[in-house]
Amino acid sequence: MATKKTAPAKAGAKKTAVKSAGGSKSLPAKSGAASKAKGDGTRERPWVLRTPSGGSEFEAFRDPALDPPALVVKVGKTELRYHLRCVDDLHAMLEKHGDWMLLGSADEQKPAADGTVEAWGRSSKNPVGGWYGIKKGLRGRFGMYVPPVLKALGLAEVENLPKNNRMRAIGS
Repeated sequence: MATKKTAPAKAGAKKTAVKSAGGSKSLPAKSGAASKAKGDGTRERPWVLRTPSGGSEFEAFRDPALDPPALVVKVGKTELRYHLRCVDDLHAMLEKHGDWMLLGSADEQKPAADGTVEAWGRSSKNPVGGWYGIKKGLRGRFGMYVPPVLKALGLAEVENLPKNNRMRAIGS
């Protein structure tokens, strides 16, 4: 993973160590940026998160022991898995994008709106060359379940409106 040069933090700014899928990053703390997620992102203590619209609660955790390593999302009894690298890859894409991006969540069987996080999560042009979702039939909803994880890690801001939510990177 390439190291990116960043401007020095403002004098007196607190730094927060953030454990991402690829390691630790030191980001300036921003008020309201990180969610108040319960848990620590492990199988034993998963994050308890809410969808961007606030309509549903779900659990998520990293499981690097799976093959392939996965970000596991549990919604009721349903378990979705995304390539674990999606956290770092999405953050890097959002930093490069440099602005707010619509989430555009959609089931696997439905097309994703162009220019959305959901469309990027299944595009042949992303770093994995296609779907980040691992389980066939449950590969969609990337734009609904992955952004709150980035928010919990302090890597992104995510809007929490009833519809048309957006996200952008923190730490650019």
